[in-house]
Amino acid sequence: MRAYAIFVYLFLYAPIGIIALFSFNSGRHASDLQGLSVQWYGRALKNPFVMDALETSLFVAFVSALLASVVGTLAAVGLQGIRGRARAVFDAIIYIAIMIPGIVIGIATLIALVTVFDLVNPWLAAVWPEGAEPPSLSMGKISLIAAHTMFTMALVIVIVRARLAGLEQALAEASADLYATPFGTFRQVTLPLIAPAILAGFLLSFTFSFDDFIIAFFVAGSETTLPIYVFSSIRRGITPEINAIGTMVMVASLILLIIAQLILRRGPKH
Repeated sequence: MRAYAIFVYLFLYAPIGIIALFSFNSGRHASDLQGLSVQWYGRALKNPFVMDALETSLFVAFVSALLASVVGTLAAVGLQGIRGRARAVFDAIIYIAIMIPGIVIGIATLIALVTVFDLVNPWLAAVWPEGAEPPSLSMGKISLIAAHTMFTMALVIVIVRARLAGLEQALAEASADLYATPFGTFRQVTLPLIAPAILAGFLLSFTFSFDDFIIAFFVAGSETTLPIYVFSSIRRGITPEINAIGTMVMVASLILLIIAQLILRRGPKH
């Protein structure tokens, strides 16, 4: 069993290790290790196309993670008071949203947004002042943010609800006995206790949004995120620069995931 476990871990992580190793290649070919150098990291960070794609990915990931954290937290708090069959229905909807393949979410979001744009754009053109150019809704950062928020919001709901389930109901009851309003109880009692879960949900949402390619591929429009740039680049051949980009993204994602896991392990302080 020990040998089997070692084989499984090698199968999973050896390709990642190879990519990291060849990202330090001093040669120009991704599969021909001619020496060790960090030159490709410098080239990747100086590449204006990489920087533009990185800026887009960071902006979309931050905004979508922020929206998912806010909306997901409010949804988790609201669902906490639901019991019976209604709760089972909402639980099923949340878990289905997590389990649905990304390609299904991407196609569904694309169809939904195109339908909305076809309905709204003619209306905007009709009501817009004559002589002025009416705005036209199209695929771009807004569609990326909307799709990633929908995709990651379910993660935040699950994480925050798990923390809410571990809180003592007596704390909220004591706050009510002290004449605190429901909002006051949430702001002064519940929110500080679930803050680590909210932060962990934000970090996970940021990571999932930043690394996403499938959903972004359908709804990005003319925008280019970092995963889309990498996909477009490897179609022309893999270079040590692509290995360097992949390694940096992997390390950043692992750091965020480790931080999120450490935050989740912190028990609520009463």
